Amino acid sequence: MTTVAVLDYGAGNVRSAVRAVAAAGAEVTLTADHDVINDSDGLLVPGVGAFSAVMAGLENVGGVDLIRARHDQGRPLLGICVGLQVFFARGVEHGVKTEGIGLWPGAVTGLEAPVIPHMGWSTVNAPADSAMFAGIGDERFYFVHSYAATEPPTNTSVTTARHGGDFIAAVEDGTTWAAQFHPEKSSEAGAKLLRNWLASFSADSSPGSTGSSGTNPTDSLSS
Repeated sequence: MTTVAVLDYGAGNVRSAVRAVAAAGAEVTLTADHDVINDSDGLLVPGVGAFSAVMAGLENVGGVDLIRARHDQGRPLLGICVGLQVFFARGVEHGVKTEGIGLWPGAVTGLEAPVIPHMGWSTVNAPADSAMFAGIGDERFYFVHSYAATEPPTNTSVTTARHGGDFIAAVEDGTTWAAQFHPEKSSEAGAKLLRNWLASFSADSSPGSTGSSGTNPTDSLSS
């Protein structure tokens, strides 16, 4: 059976992610043990709360190096919500800048919209050749966030959503995937996305490759 480690760095409310990935067909372990994580087929990085708090938690368990190494090695990696955000170079919350993991350039900043936070179900605009959204169609996903990235990383496949302005809803960068929404709370659409992620583990890919030939639905996102 495919094995997935859910990185345990003190983030709250991660049991739903563990259950959802298990229901998708994987053997799942919530752990910060580096040996267990390195032996797992996939690594899921959950994220709830502030960018700075998530980064502090990851640093406390050596998670930053684990994530960078897995990305560089071309091994399956999935970030959810703030787990997506910390893959970017920095986050800016209440005027405070926090360095991110830096898999991709760009900043995570506050949404500009009449209602904050963005909470509830929204549709996404995925590229036609997206592996993450294959077979999903025009389904909605569950979002809860006040901050987002708007600068699409180069050589990746980017899915967008809109709340006030367009923002990055998901990124596919080779074997590194990330979602701003919560697939574990997104009913059958989220379950299908997680099954797509597990199915991607057996896809033919070059070790260490982190790029994607996918195209972005927008060259630049409005703020």
